[in-house]
Amino acid sequence: MPYDAIIIGGSYAGLSAALQLARARRKILVIDGGRRRNRFASHSHGFLTRDGETPDAIAAEARRQLMLYPTVEWQDAEATEASRTPSGFRITAGGLHHEARRLVLATGVIDHLPEIPGLAERWGKSIFHCPYCHGYELDQGRIGVIAVSPLSLHHALMLPDWGSTTLLLNDRFEPDGEQLAQLERRDVRIEPGAVTEISGKADVTLEYGKRMGFSGLFVMPRTEPSSPIATALGCEMEEGPMGPFVKTSPTKATSVEGVFACGDAARAAGSVALAVGDGAMAGAAAHQSLMFGSD
Repeated sequence: MPYDAIIIGGSYAGLSAALQLARARRKILVIDGGRRRNRFASHSHGFLTRDGETPDAIAAEARRQLMLYPTVEWQDAEATEASRTPSGFRITAGGLHHEARRLVLATGVIDHLPEIPGLAERWGKSIFHCPYCHGYELDQGRIGVIAVSPLSLHHALMLPDWGSTTLLLNDRFEPDGEQLAQLERRDVRIEPGAVTEISGKADVTLEYGKRMGFSGLFVMPRTEPSSPIATALGCEMEEGPMGPFVKTSPTKATSVEGVFACGDAARAAGSVALAVGDGAMAGAAAHQSLMFGSD
């Protein structure tokens, strides 16, 4: 017999979606490739009751609690293929084929970082993209924003609430008069020149030899879906400031009937708290579609 639902992605959004379906006593399978987006971060912040815990601990406890429900199965594998069937969907993962009446995509995204020596190995440790997730721990110290495009202006205007902020133009952005006035009102310093290297905790070297030390750095990565499944199924995509994501309705339904999407794969930007909320909505909506929708 096919599953009532398959959840592709076993991180925070997928676990949350699975929990709603498990509590509705539906037969479900979670397929997870084991690469959470925040696996580089030492601590997670902003999620009620788990503020400051390690991402591993939050995910592991959520999985432990989910697997107490007898209708849940788990497969550690990458979902590589997806297609429609007369009764729903067929998923291939780890050489096995599974069928389900509904799909929940919680596949997350991949971050493409600027190719600056020293940046990748500090990602999630002293270089971040979300001020709400990591800004407080910088203890109002010196913060640098590495520009990647004009969108970095938004980063620079936000961060003075967390510390003394410098916008490193990095030869990617030249503020106009109005933008310069905005930066001045927020007491943001501006530093020209390309960033050539990052060393120490968050020390920046500029192309003309100047070195600057910071408590932390922020940069906006370019993102892309970490799985081709949504595209293979024909789900409509939407372009966000950081990259494309799956377009969904308020109930997290995609443009393909019977397919729901949640978490970072289905929003322009996210966090653990937002992923859990998205997953709860997607799981409940998938369950309601099983009760009241057409097969």
